[in-house]
Amino acid sequence: MIQNERHAPEAFPQHPDVTEAIVLERRLHDPSVRLSGPRAEALFDPDFIEVGASGRRWTRAEMVAALPTLHGGAGNSTPITAERFEGAILAPGIVHLTYETRIGDRHARRSSIWRRDAAGEFRLYYHQATPVPDETSTCPT
Repeated sequence: MIQNERHAPEAFPQHPDVTEAIVLERRLHDPSVRLSGPRAEALFDPDFIEVGASGRRWTRAEMVAALPTLHGGAGNSTPITAERFEGAILAPGIVHLTYETRIGDRHARRSSIWRRDAAGEFRLYYHQATPVPDETSTCPT
């Protein structure tokens, strides 16, 4: 079901796992979490992999170490604006989220897979960011 800034959550009932994954995804954008290694690490699956907007592949340890230096981390860095969340249940305990972010003048489409661990907690298993070109650039389809 759809969950984004343009629609009230009550207008589109959604699976509680989707709601939980959105809350956790937003938590990863919180500077206080990004600056706290243990708080951030608790949200990542041990097998976490990210393919960033730059094309770089990140492991869990690399991402946790880098978060304080990335956008949305330090108090003087550019905040992350996230919107247009959509979620789908892929299987019991596995949620796929898509959404868009703006960090300054950078716009990206994002995809995350959250899965429940043995303790029943959702952890971010996979994340990918794809840059969205500005309206003035031309890109073949």
